[in-house]
Amino acid sequence: EHVTCIENMSTRAGCLNLHILAECRTTKARVCGLTLPHYTVDTPVFMPVGTQGTMKGLTTEQLQTIDCHIILANTYHIGHRPGVDVIKKAGGLHTLMKWPRAMLTDSGGFQMVSLLKLSEVTEEGVCFQSPHDGSQMMLTPEKSMEIQNTIGADIIMQLDDVVHSTTTGTRLTEATHRSVRWLDRCIKSQNNPNTQNLFAIIQGGLDAELRKSCLKGNYSNSRCVCVLVYMCVCVLLTAMVERETPGYAIGGLSGGEEKCYFWRMVTLCTDYLPRNKPRYLMGVGYAVDLVVCCALGCDMFDCVFPTRTARFGTALVPTGQLNLRQTQFAADHRPIDTHCRCLTCSKYTRSYLHSITNQQTVSCHLITIHNLTYQMDLMRGIRESISNNSFPQFITSFMSAMYPDKQYPDWAVEALASVNVKL
Repeated sequence: EHVTCIENMSTRAGCLNLHILAECRTTKARVCGLTLPHYTVDTPVFMPVGTQGTMKGLTTEQLQTIDCHIILANTYHIGHRPGVDVIKKAGGLHTLMKWPRAMLTDSGGFQMVSLLKLSEVTEEGVCFQSPHDGSQMMLTPEKSMEIQNTIGADIIMQLDDVVHSTTTGTRLTEATHRSVRWLDRCIKSQNNPNTQNLFAIIQGGLDAELRKSCLKGNYSNSRCVCVLVYMCVCVLLTAMVERETPGYAIGGLSGGEEKCYFWRMVTLCTDYLPRNKPRYLMGVGYAVDLVVCCALGCDMFDCVFPTRTARFGTALVPTGQLNLRQTQFAADHRPIDTHCRCLTCSKYTRSYLHSITNQQTVSCHLITIHNLTYQMDLMRGIRESISNNSFPQFITSFMSAMYPDKQYPDWAVEALASVNVKL
């Protein structure tokens, strides 16, 4: 038996209710009902990214058709375009884009890394130069909250001082202390606690002992880590958990670090974060990563990968990816995936998609529908297998399809072995 069913395990924080429905006895995976102001989200869940209040290539009706429960929008980009005034007059982004289900907005902090050459970080906030028109924008914790309160998302993120995942030394020290102070400013300036849930973001580098000690509040052993950096990151994580925000995000990963470090940081965080709060792993969207990190105990994920790769003609399938631009698909009259339920697979062939990829915008639309359907169905399969006692078998079947030669990535083998699943 691989699952524990949870009766009446329901926790309310802010305007969020987390109901733990089932837990895998073999791994740390779990199924929850996450009730938010606009919708009840089934977790584990993948959140497609609609950067500027739109999912490139899809309508909101199509997102509902593929059973998308929650989407992500980007505070920095929406603050530039369409802008706060437009959103305010519309009554919030849900109304403006006609999206009736749940929404999460990031804080704009990630752009400190992605737009590094265009930004300058001070104690006040981050000064960005717009990549669109060159105009200046000062994003402070208060401004991030103002924009996110106007957008009206169900879940809003604190503004943190984001550094690259491999950063060490004084810059990490500075960012660590500043993120705590910025969280306090976000909490103080969050005007809609009864309708929006503010999540803290857990950072902390790539040293396992450091993160573990931080989460437990133990400052006694630096393990060759610079004492100053060690102490300040301990303060960061301990302080954030003590503030008891409605949920927590695991940040500072998926930034190019080696996967052997990545999974260890993920599992460390899920070990020590509160069981009764949702755990959001930021920036993760590859299928293998999703399956492994569900086993490690994460509830929520987001990434631009499925939609971005669709715009380059790449379709996601159980065996990996199909680059439909390649000539081998010119006379292939099968659907992308014979088992897929999406509109694209029910009507169009690989041959047709090959003929229009990079030539017609409709190709982006059709492949995006398929890729997001793939992600939704993958997460549904994970949830169902956890609930019906078969998640370990789901993992092995998934990995066998993805790697028929059994040459599994070492990091995935190690990560799954840590939660009692042997490939």
